[in-house]
Amino acid sequence: MNELEERTIFCPYCGEQSSVLIDCSDADQNYIEDCQVCCRPITFFIRIDNDDELSVTVFSENETP
Repeated sequence: MNELEERTIFCPYCGEQSSVLIDCSDADQNYIEDCQVCCRPITFFIRIDNDDELSVTVFSENETP
């Protein structure tokens, strides 16, 4: 698996589509990044399963995974 993968996400606030680069070197990570459109904080949950498949889930600050 490449260390950086491009993924498309939809902002949980404004619904706009954005392309983001995900660092795959750390298998399980959580972080916050501001939306490129509305500037609100998006919580990212990054997971890599046993088959090296990348899973990217995004939430608003008030949602729980």
